Amino acid sequence: MVTDAVNTDGGGVPRVLLDVDEVVELFERWGPQHYDDQVSQLDHALQCAALARRAGAADSLVVAALLHDIGHLLELDTADGEMGDLAIDRHHEARAARALGAVYPPAVTAPIALHVEAKRYLCAVDEGYAATLSEGSVRSLVTQGGAMSADEVTRFEALPRWADAVALRRWDDLGKVDELAVEPFARYVPLLRSLARTA
Repeated sequence: MVTDAVNTDGGGVPRVLLDVDEVVELFERWGPQHYDDQVSQLDHALQCAALARRAGAADSLVVAALLHDIGHLLELDTADGEMGDLAIDRHHEARAARALGAVYPPAVTAPIALHVEAKRYLCAVDEGYAATLSEGSVRSLVTQGGAMSADEVTRFEALPRWADAVALRRWDDLGKVDELAVEPFARYVPLLRSLARTA
């Protein structure tokens, strides 16, 4: 299931975000960078959040959708904008949840921590799901362990927020449309602040 692999800032200490300003700064610095699909990190985050809002998701899940890939931004920040070998799973979901834990409650961080496992889950329970994945998601699925076994499915469905993680995963898969018009990041900052443990 979800790994607790330690990702660090290069000095051996896991990076922890202390407030919303640090979250916003990461998106300002690294949001324009691409990862493995046609859209930028920022566009992907905004599209996922827009899909969550359109679905009537709770505010906490909208924020999770917006921030679910912040682990990639932390990696970019650590490596001065260089994304590492995509054949290696660096557990961006665990890095993100850990980094956000001081700022946001589990209603935000748990779906983020589980969104990669949710892809594996959907590959196991939804016969047509794998065919909908982007090329990058197909490649990363291999490094992430492939479709879940029946036992893993049972364990996943016993986890808190697993259904939220599945919803987030589906928005993650859909939020990769080039040049789609969505609300800007600034429109989400008040929501980011309202849900934070510390502003």
